[in-house]
Amino acid sequence: MSEKAVRVGVGCFVKYKDSNNNVKVLIGQRKGSHGAGHWQLPGGHLEFNESFEECARREVLEETNLDINNIGFLTATNDMMKTEDKHYVTIFMQATCQDPTQLQVMEPHKLKGEWLWIDFKDIGNYTPLFMPLTNLLKSPQYNIICDALTTTTHIL
Repeated sequence: MSEKAVRVGVGCFVKYKDSNNNVKVLIGQRKGSHGAGHWQLPGGHLEFNESFEECARREVLEETNLDINNIGFLTATNDMMKTEDKHYVTIFMQATCQDPTQLQVMEPHKLKGEWLWIDFKDIGNYTPLFMPLTNLLKSPQYNIICDALTTTTHIL
């Protein structure tokens, strides 16, 4: 009999200011795993003895080729994916990117198309969203989260 376990995922809102001083965040569309076709953030599984910050830095670099700094905790969601028989606690981090020109699709087998820089306020227009993002948008802390994601200096 196999034991079911709750997994810990880390998703990172990578932010940068464009030439018009608008803060953009990075999203991409999942491919080849649970939630395929859904819009997501760069991120992945927390490894044993790894901090949230270390996981965010590693996953963002592995998936996007971007170096990030000012990494900080944003919030967490409890994501029960019943149709896929999975249960995750997703840790949402935020970080800034100084050189968005370094952006590349590093794992094309896991991403449909290209990474996109978008305004956070427009994230709800990208459907379907991966469950952790949907749950984040329903959070009672949404206004605080929105404020944090529309500036590159505000780390909670």
